Amino acid sequence: MPTHPSISLAKSQLEAGGIVAIPTETVYGLAANALDPVAVAKIFEAKNRPFFDPLIVHVSAIAEIEKWTLSTHPKLLLLLKVFSPGPLTVLLPKNEKIPELVTSGLPTVGIRVPNHPLTLELLSSLDFPLCAPSANPFGYVSPTTAQHVADQLGDKIAGILDGGACSVGLESTIVGIENEQVTVFRLGGLSIEALEKVVGKVVVKIAQNSNPQAPGMLDAHYATRKPLIVGDIVSLVEKYKEEKLGLISFENAYQELPFFERKILSPEGSLTLAATGLFEAMRALDQSDVSMILAEKFPDEGLGRAINDRLKRASVK
Repeated sequence: MPTHPSISLAKSQLEAGGIVAIPTETVYGLAANALDPVAVAKIFEAKNRPFFDPLIVHVSAIAEIEKWTLSTHPKLLLLLKVFSPGPLTVLLPKNEKIPELVTSGLPTVGIRVPNHPLTLELLSSLDFPLCAPSANPFGYVSPTTAQHVADQLGDKIAGILDGGACSVGLESTIVGIENEQVTVFRLGGLSIEALEKVVGKVVVKIAQNSNPQAPGMLDAHYATRKPLIVGDIVSLVEKYKEEKLGLISFENAYQELPFFERKILSPEGSLTLAATGLFEAMRALDQSDVSMILAEKFPDEGLGRAINDRLKRASVK
């Protein structure tokens, strides 16, 4: 494809140690040279992100991964071959080239090949990988458009590579090997069912604590500024009927209930479509006149698991 006009600008900013927002299929990332601790520190500063929360490294191809890691595992390599480029991050032992700041002192690094043509072209033009957490203030709803990034971080970063709306809309699924078993450490844009079709039964280990083993595992994450509560919608409306309520639901519009604004993520019943619109719905309701957001629990299958994970973390108070 021809070079996008902004790629050369993004490249020059990154080579100079700056931070730039980049598009991926999952969400927009805030990128810096992963081999430059000073540049990486700028990400933490711009996001107000705690230094104990590790970052994900992005590369242009599976073959690049061996440059920054000590070893892989046959099952993880198989998953990479099937799902990369795509919303899959693998945890591998890092080599000495990856700064401790990137991994928050952990011996493993999360690494992936994003599925977006502009970012792949950018990565291919660089002689270093990029670390790139979501391009938003720490703990807030992840951005799925360039405008989301501009609204929240526009004055803190060197630029935004605008690649349109993200096609997946949820962060990558993070997997590693624990006790010789493929283990999922973060639910995301690649479903458990898809993984198990390739490598058989996987273990799901979604920790929520202040000492994360992988990016995106902290309990208070993806949060809205306004209170967000997950549960049975009818019961919640009765309990909070004095509030100006906003709704996030899967298929049901709950027309009989007095919601001020409604975000029905997929009237057709598609969890993939619902995942794509989740963060946009959370953001829109947060910026609306509602005083509280109510969300129902989504089907606990496919991408519904990841949607429920994000809603649960957003509701932690």
